[in-house]
Amino acid sequence: MRRQRPAITEAHQPLSRRGFLGQSLALGCSLAAAPLVTPIALAGAPGENRLVVIILRGAMDGLDLLRPLGDPFLPELRPSLSDEGVGLDGHFALHPVLEGLLPLWQAGELAFVPATSTPYRDRRSHFDGQDHLEAGTAGALPPALARDGWLNRLLTLLPGVEGRTAFAVGRTRMLILEGEAPITQWTPGTELALSPQSQLLLSYLFEADPLFAEAGQTALKMSGPSGTGLVAQDAEGLAHFVAEQMQGATRIASFSLTGWDTHQAQARALPPALTQLQAALLGLRARLGPLWAQTTVMAMTEFGRTVRENGTGGTDHGTGGALLLAGGAIKGGRIIGGWPGLAENALYAGRDLMPLRDIRAYAGWALRDMFGLEASAIAATVFPGLDMEANPGLLL
Repeated sequence: MRRQRPAITEAHQPLSRRGFLGQSLALGCSLAAAPLVTPIALAGAPGENRLVVIILRGAMDGLDLLRPLGDPFLPELRPSLSDEGVGLDGHFALHPVLEGLLPLWQAGELAFVPATSTPYRDRRSHFDGQDHLEAGTAGALPPALARDGWLNRLLTLLPGVEGRTAFAVGRTRMLILEGEAPITQWTPGTELALSPQSQLLLSYLFEADPLFAEAGQTALKMSGPSGTGLVAQDAEGLAHFVAEQMQGATRIASFSLTGWDTHQAQARALPPALTQLQAALLGLRARLGPLWAQTTVMAMTEFGRTVRENGTGGTDHGTGGALLLAGGAIKGGRIIGGWPGLAENALYAGRDLMPLRDIRAYAGWALRDMFGLEASAIAATVFPGLDMEANPGLLL
């Protein structure tokens, strides 16, 4: 007997494909016990260059990721966080957990920008800081940009992207790719448990959108009885999934890693997050294969942390942080952008690393060189009001 298409009731009619899967609990989908589902945003673009933006949610401590062991003030400020590292250039050293990234540095596929941040200042709220980072704005978020991400605005400048609908993975917001360009949302794993009725309704949606069908069928395979699932904190799994998409039509991807809010016992709390970041980078490199040579990865966070460790061996919300760059397309093996020092009179507000340059300028120049855009268009549309300044020459 032929299976009948499920009736679309009044309760279903107001739901778009995006809203339907974005509110998965209302459709019988159940998430695993993990408190968050890592969002992923993917989009197509012209050309062969590939961009991955990793959002490090929670305020990653750039002074621990990239330890300035050559700064004479570091031991006094951080007595338990400054004793060793993987030497890079005689001044900076990687956190010991990141030793696996040394081959990328030696191959010119890894670089760092210390002392950079968004223009967000002083309030040090994770929510506001992440919104500014993903919206790419300065000052108060204008109403028109409050739900508009800079990667989405980038898509509006690129020719031919209309034929490739972007889609976001996960139940939480991924502001960086929200905006006028259409997005479809779904969740690949953390144990999708679909009732037969929900699967039929998904099949109906798949028929209406071939691109969505491809993504959705991948999600169902990954979460079925024989699938592996995609766990929220499995950074290597996330990287492999993104790399597989980039072997097809995807050219731009963004996903999040959490675990960076290290107020206490940072020596124990930070290594798991760093391990995940290293796994993501190495996973991308391994799975992309020859395409790694055309790939730029930017890992950025909402703000840095205080230069002084606190009484519990942790660090508190700060200002200046660090930008990590990776990929075969970058001019790596170097520290970019200068160093303000840790002397008290060099600190921001007497407590934080002083930002030397807007992180949006580095992202803007990378986009300009990757996609052949005018710097003026990036400053006007992608990062409104940004002073691009000189090109730092991030890419080959």
